[in-house]
Amino acid sequence: MRKNSTIRYADLHDLPVPQAHDAHISECELRNILPAKRVLVLEQGDTFIGWLRYGLFWDNIPFLNMLYILDGYRRQGYGVKLVSFWEAEMAKAGYRQVLTSTQSDEQAQFFYRAIGYTECGALLLPKEPLEMFFIKSLVQ
Repeated sequence: MRKNSTIRYADLHDLPVPQAHDAHISECELRNILPAKRVLVLEQGDTFIGWLRYGLFWDNIPFLNMLYILDGYRRQGYGVKLVSFWEAEMAKAGYRQVLTSTQSDEQAQFFYRAIGYTECGALLLPKEPLEMFFIKSLVQ
């Protein structure tokens, strides 16, 4: 990972890349969450590398809904950098813990475990793989 990568809150001009890769959110909802600063983008110079999208579980626990690093930039530390930045932002905002989830058939569970998340439950929907939930304390 190069040192001059930057993380910032997304704005309207950033929408085309997430829209092309993220089928889990509508364009309308993506536009709605931008003013709330619920989308972070990571860039390397002028190159868009990835994004992180979050919401609030039970309206009071930050929940990482989407972490996406574009092909060609994965396994270079960008995901860790983006999640670490988000966690620091959530801690500054006074949150004591964060949550995320991933399907049991996805490799993301190993990533989250490696950066300090622990499994805290699961959800099984009809005809879907098990959704695993992870938690991390922001309080040292």
